Amino acid sequence: MSEEIRQNKQQEVGSIKGTFEINVKFMQNSTWQGQIHWVEKNKKQNFRSALEMLKLMDEALAEGVAEAKSKNW
Repeated sequence: MSEEIRQNKQQEVGSIKGTFEINVKFMQNSTWQGQIHWVEKNKKQNFRSALEMLKLMDEALAEGVAEAKSKNW
């Protein structure tokens, strides 16, 4: 694979976007509880802390990158 094609594929993978809707239902123990909605995949999941919410977002984006890599390479 030429260097130019490889760079284009890396740019495509690097441009994965994630749109998340956050619905905070409660605040207890100095953190949030609620539901996160990943718009591109139409997936919803409850979270029990702000840290868990961030982990869910990170996992979703990692999943998107893995899918993009499998389609492009």
